Amino acid sequence: MPAYLISDLSVRDAEAYQRYRTGAAASIALYGVRYLARGGAIESLEGSWGAQTIVIVEFPNIEQARAWYRSPEYALALEARDQALARNLILVEGVSDTA
Repeated sequence: MPAYLISDLSVRDAEAYQRYRTGAAASIALYGVRYLARGGAIESLEGSWGAQTIVIVEFPNIEQARAWYRSPEYALALEARDQALARNLILVEGVSDTA
């Protein structure tokens, strides 16, 4: 069953954000997963969302998403995270094909 990593972020430091983004993308590529959304236009339809940037990554399953998040490859990107951005990050289990 797929899993989705959803990040609602705002950039603090553009240079640090580029380092983080490059490192995160490289680590994601190693895990063979794909971006579904990565900073495109946002239109709030209901509620009080104040999102500036949304990133959604699809993983084949929640275990692989957790493995990526805890990986040494992603740890390199995380070194720039606190300087680069503020974010909310969630991992959501998807729906199986048989549901």
